[in-house]
Amino acid sequence: MNISNLPKLILAASLSLGLAACGGNDTKPDEQAAAADIKVKMTPKMASVEVMHHGQPFTIVRNQDTNNTVNAAFAKTSRPCPPFCIRPYSLGGDVETVAELEVIDYIKKSGSDDSIMIVDARTPDWVAKGTLPNAVNVPFKDVVRSKGASDVSIADALETFGAEETDKGWDFSKAKTLVMFCNGMWCGQSPLAIDALRKMGYPESKLKWYRDGMQSWEILGLPTVKPAAE
Repeated sequence: MNISNLPKLILAASLSLGLAACGGNDTKPDEQAAAADIKVKMTPKMASVEVMHHGQPFTIVRNQDTNNTVNAAFAKTSRPCPPFCIRPYSLGGDVETVAELEVIDYIKKSGSDDSIMIVDARTPDWVAKGTLPNAVNVPFKDVVRSKGASDVSIADALETFGAEETDKGWDFSKAKTLVMFCNGMWCGQSPLAIDALRKMGYPESKLKWYRDGMQSWEILGLPTVKPAAE
């Protein structure tokens, strides 16, 4: 496969998939061939997904180089525990654990639905290495009091998440659905942030946890983006 033709192939594949999703069967032969040329698909029927990344079109497609290896930053298998301990699959309560296909669906929805936010809970130095499309960086330290978060940083974070401060405390009735992640199954940053939000009264049903985070995203050859310039 000629990698230089990949953007055209991705676009054609996305058009083909989009028409198929609408029930259409009138895709051109060259578009069907282009979709077939994407060998490393996400599922047998899904080669790529078009999303909006901070207002700009972005294609989520896996790395097509079958000799590609994982980013070195996520290749290390053994870190001291604590703090790098294996996290449980579930954080309990109504907090839902999600995997890559669900995360991609949330990313797609977040491009047009302001009630959904993809939240990178890592520190900015990690985020600078690459993050998920359309993700917003709200470091876990900004909401976890034991890590030194100030009332100002907590208030800013909650307002970013759609909560409203009232005379009686925080109103979460219009709070966004948050899909939170960090570096992976050994990373405690997003679990700490989620736990802090729960204690503040954030609705558990609006908290989604991408447990496997960036390590799994990288292992699967999914694309990352640099954080938006402020």
